Amino acid sequence: MEAESKVIHFMGLGFSLNIIISVLATCIIVFLFCFIATRKLAVRPTSKSQLAIEYLVDFIRNMISSSLHWKVGQQFHLLGFTLFLFVWVANMLGLVFILNIDGHSYWKSPTASPIVTLGLALMVILLTHYFGIKENGFKEYFMNSYIRPVAPLMPIKLLEEFTNTLTLALRLYGNIYAGEILLGLIASLANSYGLLTWVVGIPLQMVWQGFSIFIGSIQAFVFTTLTMVYLAHKIEAE
Repeated sequence: MEAESKVIHFMGLGFSLNIIISVLATCIIVFLFCFIATRKLAVRPTSKSQLAIEYLVDFIRNMISSSLHWKVGQQFHLLGFTLFLFVWVANMLGLVFILNIDGHSYWKSPTASPIVTLGLALMVILLTHYFGIKENGFKEYFMNSYIRPVAPLMPIKLLEEFTNTLTLALRLYGNIYAGEILLGLIASLANSYGLLTWVVGIPLQMVWQGFSIFIGSIQAFVFTTLTMVYLAHKIEAE
């Protein structure tokens, strides 16, 4: 039912072509949006693009402030902005259209791949450790992360590092992948018996696409919020 991705090999490693294309498309869309929205900035914004990006900047600031004191959290403003925008656009790509040629898929949401979401989650967790050490020094970071409030909790806190990475990745992957699978099933239903199923399939497709936009937006919000929460755990004292 689901078309397979064409795999290209480089130095003994396999790379899914649809993921490469969609990740590049996501980066280009995010860059173009930011470039166009900030090209002609004004003190009193008149363009809708500047209003949109200013609203998004304030939205991310409020998101960070709910987890970190702004004096500390302001250094992560650009990280949160970029992460939210990238994940949101990546979640939306698979809703626009599908591109299957000769049984191979060339277009999908990057976040419908566990490799992409695991990569994002691993990057986030590594950044929390890096900034924890940078802000507090290694000794204070280690004590704050694993020894306090009581030392016997250290094995559980070490396990938590693994579970945080896994749940952060699989939550995003599961929601986006399931949404794309259901969209494919509805499309198959609409095409199964001609006009009769089109009458049912098209409204159902529109409803589910709207719901998928909502779910994709929520998942981008949750991913960015949890990133800031994990940063707060490593930076701020227990």
